[in-house]
Parts: sequence; C-alpha cells; structure tokens
Amino acid sequence: MNKFRHFWGIWILAIMLVAVAGCGKDTAGNNPTNTPAQQEQNTKTGKGEQENSSSDTQKTTYPLTVTDTAGAEFTFEAAPQRIVSLAPSETEGLFALGLDEQIVGVSDTDDYPEAVKDKPRMGGFQVNVEAVIAAKPDLVVVVGSLIDPATVQSLTDLGVKVYQTNPNTLDETMANIRAIGEITDRQKEAEVVVGQMEKERDLVLDAVKSLTSDQRKKVYIEFSPGWTVGKGEFMDELITLAGGENVASDLEGWNEINEENIIKANPDVILFGGNVLYEDNKTIGEMIKARGGWDQITAVKEDRVIGLDDNLLSRPGPRVTQGLIEIAKAIYPELIQQ
Repeated sequence: MNKFRHFWGIWILAIMLVAVAGCGKDTAGNNPTNTPAQQEQNTKTGKGEQENSSSDTQKTTYPLTVTDTAGAEFTFEAAPQRIVSLAPSETEGLFALGLDEQIVGVSDTDDYPEAVKDKPRMGGFQVNVEAVIAAKPDLVVVVGSLIDPATVQSLTDLGVKVYQTNPNTLDETMANIRAIGEITDRQKEAEVVVGQMEKERDLVLDAVKSLTSDQRKKVYIEFSPGWTVGKGEFMDELITLAGGENVASDLEGWNEINEENIIKANPDVILFGGNVLYEDNKTIGEMIKARGGWDQITAVKEDRVIGLDDNLLSRPGPRVTQGLIEIAKAIYPELIQQ
C-alpha cells in the first residue's frame, strides 16, 4: 500500500462528514521580505553584515535543474512566482518559507495557516485541472502518493511543471523543505525552518535518551476508527523518536485492528486523532473506551487515552516536529517541560 494513501482516503471522507477543529495562527506574513523565518534569522545573526554575507551564499543560482521523487526533471530559469499547492503539508511549507504572495491556488483540504483561507481552491483528491490551468502556475507542488497519476500526466501534457514530493520520514520532510527552498530562492528561510524543526526534534530526543528499555511505554495509536499503523509509516517513526514502543510495530503500513491483539498487548498509552467527531458525535477516544474488554487495558484504566491534533501528526511539513513534541508529552509528561 502506498504510504498515507489509505489513511488520507479515510480522513478526507471524515472531513466531508464532520467539522474539523479550528486552525492555528498564521506563521507567515504577507510580505516575503519580512517573514517570521527572516525575523528569527535576524535575531540569531545579530549583525546586518553577517546576514548580508550569509544571504549572498544562500541565493539560488538559475537556471536550476532539479529531479523530483518521481524521477521527473525540471529546469527553472528563475524563482517561481505563481505556485499552486495540492497538498496541505506542502502548503504549510510554502507559507513557512514566506511565499504567501506567490501562492495562487491550494487544495480544498488546506486549512493552515489562517491566510490560506483566502486562496483559490483547486479541488481535493479530484483535482480541478481547469482551475489549475487558469491559475497560470509556473510550479505545482503535489504529494505523489495523494494524487492520481493521470492528473499529473494531464497537467504535464499541458506544459505545467508538477513537482512531486513524498516524504515518509522526518529527515525526508526536512530535506523536502530545503529542496523547495532552493527551487523558490528561499534557501535562507528553509534553513531557519529546518533549524527550528531540528531544535524541536532534539528537545524530544534529549528528554527520552536516558530511558531504559523497561521504562519505555507501550503505545497504541488509532488515527481513523478501526485502523492503526505499523512499521514503515510516518507515525510509527514519531512514536519511536518520542521514546515509545508501538504495539503494532509487528505490522507493516496501515492495518485494520485486531482487538484481541491490542488488548493482549496492553498499551500504557493510547493516542488518537482528536479533531474529528464520528458516529453519534463521538471521538475515537470515546469509541475506544466503550469497546468490550478494552477497560482492562492499562491506558484505559489509568485514563491515558489522549487525543492529539490530527494535522500535527499526519502532515509531513514544518509543524510535524510540534506533533512529535505532543506525542512525547502524551507518553512522558514528566519528561517534556514545554
């Protein structure tokens, strides 16, 4: 199964049926010369001369030829000025790089940052090709596993540069942000964003590094009703980085749960996507607690069934390390002081 494909299909269906929790604060200003990333960089350098010198070495040289994760090669004669993003994770990355003014279209499921609400919509899994063409983009960014290859081909045949990403690990996510930063001549901003992500990652790694094997908590995660995640998936890596042991790590990818196996595994902590309400306006956490036999699980008995922000967990973008911190806080609240 392609990574994220099954989960996203379930999640999008859920979004059509229920309301999703409110968005966070806009982290990117409208002026690309005055972004939070640049402001933070100013603070870090302290001296204008140092910043100017750094800026000179972090400018993209055009023409620039790059290859995306699908093996397609593109040459950019200049920094793209009209960008369409067809994935929420990529949209968040573009905003974090200060590209608000360059974004001329986003997907129907984009909800962060606040400024994204004013952007033209280009469709969801069913991309509105006509709308994309009408936006006259010189770059379209997509997550390869979340888009129909026929749509990519249609846009490509019409002369559109469709750059496919597909980050499946934290390192790949940071590398992707750097790659987009190079394409868009936002390398300095990309380094600031990645630097913050590395800082957040290291905060967690430092907090849990002294845990012994018998101190590590067993963790079960249910992101969509009846489904959990095993090895080879993004959320499994986040649990591991946070010092937990995924009780479904014997599985590969996304799997329907075997309730008997989960009860037998007896997780210390249960995590679930907390943004969405399902049948009878219940959260996944409420559904879990109502299942027969689950009241014998340590996590349920000790009331450690914890809902987290779906978007922080599921989007491989600049906020995913905030999701990592939230996972670590849920598992080891005494170790994460933030």
